[in-house]
This record gives sequence, structure tokens and C-alpha cells, in this order.
Amino acid sequence: MALQELRKSEMMAHLLDALEKGTDIGHYGRLTFAMVAHHFLEEAELIEWLQKDKDISEAEAKALVLQVEGKDYNPPKRDRILEWQQQQDFPICPNPDDPDTCNVYRELKFPDHVYEHISNYYEHKAEQTAS
Repeated sequence: MALQELRKSEMMAHLLDALEKGTDIGHYGRLTFAMVAHHFLEEAELIEWLQKDKDISEAEAKALVLQVEGKDYNPPKRDRILEWQQQQDFPICPNPDDPDTCNVYRELKFPDHVYEHISNYYEHKAEQTAS
């Protein structure tokens, strides 16, 4: 069920397919995958998926998941994904010229706390700007 939900995002389906083939999706590909997928997959399943990347060890996969979950990272915005993509060979966003792709907030439904965290961040930022 969780994988079906993730596949509603063209980018996440692209990353899942690449991982299934054992492709090295790059540091930022793994980070993006973990930042999105940790809201849908159990920790052990997320680690298992990351290890399908031929360039990551079990210890590195566990460390990445602990980092993402420990800091409760929100999924990255499309422009951040495109910025990260420029820093590696593997294309995280399969169709970067289409402005509707790689926007996981448009494609997926995250737990309410993700949206609340984002809202709180912008409220806090607005308060600081007003002072």
C-alpha cells in the first residue's frame, strides 16, 4: 500500500524503479528518497530500499534514515531537488522541464504534521521579518 502511494509521484516511481535495478541514485537521490519515503515506509523497509543502491552500505543506509527521522526532515521542494540534481550524475527528477513533475507536495498526501511544521516555519519567519 505504501509503495503504491509513493508511486503516485513520478519522481518517486523513477527512484523506486532505479533502486529495484540496483542503480546508484547518488547521495542527493538517496537523501530525497529518504526524506519523502520515511513518511510512508517503516524504518526497516526504508533501509532495505536504500540498500538496493549499489553504492550504499547497510550502516550508511541506517545512518541516513536515522538522520532524516531524527531531524524529521520535510520532503524537499521541487527547486531544491533540481538544485541537488545538478550536483550529481543520476537524474533525480525524470522530467525537469515539466514544471509539474517532482513536486511531491502536489503528488502525494503527507501526514498532517508535515504541513503543520511547514506552516509554523513560515509563520515564525514572517514574525522575524516583521520585527
